[in-house]
Amino acid sequence: MRISRWWKPDFSQSKARPNNWYDLYEDWGLIESSIAMQYGIRLRAEPDMTWDEFCTLLAGIMPETPLGQIVQIRSENDREKLKNFTPEQHRIRNEWRSRELKQVQWTEEEKAKAAQEFQKIIEQAFGAPQ
Repeated sequence: MRISRWWKPDFSQSKARPNNWYDLYEDWGLIESSIAMQYGIRLRAEPDMTWDEFCTLLAGIMPETPLGQIVQIRSENDREKLKNFTPEQHRIRNEWRSRELKQVQWTEEEKAKAAQEFQKIIEQAFGAPQ
């Protein structure tokens, strides 16, 4: 799949970071399956999709999709709902939140390097900006 885009997001800036509850790279399988389930679009079969269109589809993912369900688990703060979580749901939530805590402790230099590496991965996956 190749997603063409006319602008290059700068993920090193906090305002441009994707949602805190999912990761484009780590959750790619969930993203693909959720877009297929909700919109009937198989991303790997799409010859051209703009970055903006992809972002719009991703932003509209509903809670009933695989990604939506994981985001609900990761983001839940209601104590009553947490009491009813299964051990697997607690594991998913705790792993995500522990991961996020580790990232908060990165130095600015580490954050910038990670953002550059992520941008390279996205360029390799989707091609250079047009």
